[in-house]
Amino acid sequence: MSQVPAATRTLRVLRFLASQPGPVPLERIARECNLPRSTAYHLLGVMVTEGFVAHLPEERRYGLGVAAFEVGSGYTRQEPLQRLSRRALAQLVDRVGHSAHLAVLHGRDVLYVVEERAPGRPPLVTDVGVRLPAHLTASGRALLAALPPAQVRALYPDAGAFVDRTGRGPRTPSALRTLLTETRQRGHATEDGEVTEGLASVAAAVLDHTGHPAAGIAVTYAVADHEAGSLDPARLAGDVRRTAQLLTARLAGRPAPRETT
Repeated sequence: MSQVPAATRTLRVLRFLASQPGPVPLERIARECNLPRSTAYHLLGVMVTEGFVAHLPEERRYGLGVAAFEVGSGYTRQEPLQRLSRRALAQLVDRVGHSAHLAVLHGRDVLYVVEERAPGRPPLVTDVGVRLPAHLTASGRALLAALPPAQVRALYPDAGAFVDRTGRGPRTPSALRTLLTETRQRGHATEDGEVTEGLASVAAAVLDHTGHPAAGIAVTYAVADHEAGSLDPARLAGDVRRTAQLLTARLAGRPAPRETT
């Protein structure tokens, strides 16, 4: 049991509100956070005063306030995910001998935020700051597979949401749905020549404390290495998954409850 129960309850409420798509009623906050209604009411009152929670009286709902946004902005400025991941990526590269990168989801794109290049390997298109279509990349597929199906449907409502680079990859919502189902069953994502001809990647998602995919870790290799027998994709996938699990643990991450499609 926490020695500071009020702080524990406050953080529990903030985490719950952060995991919701919009403001929620008091009764649901009390129920989901395992709080008496009166306790939740008074706690929310203090949090509203301090700016961490916003009260919408017309809707009788509560959502995150400006102060919570400021905390999130501070998190972004300090780049803890990049700092935490850089050493883990470097160790991954040392083990597998191929370049690795970390990407985050930004709409229907992935944004590459960290790259660790293996010695002697050519530069990749996945340089820091580059954006690529999420449905074509291994890191993007790992992230999409960890999202609730409803969120994926909102991102890809019809065939017009899909772009093409090399003539490969899903081009319809149903094709993407099938691919993401296979990704979840496999435990990691793959792509082969869908971003750059002759190159393939394997990736796994890093989860935060709400079970939301915070980032995707991927390793990219030459298809010729696999064809020559000098690379085992299954072993490579295991290394990538273990690195993603390590970062998930560092973020106090946990799997999200799986929604049905």
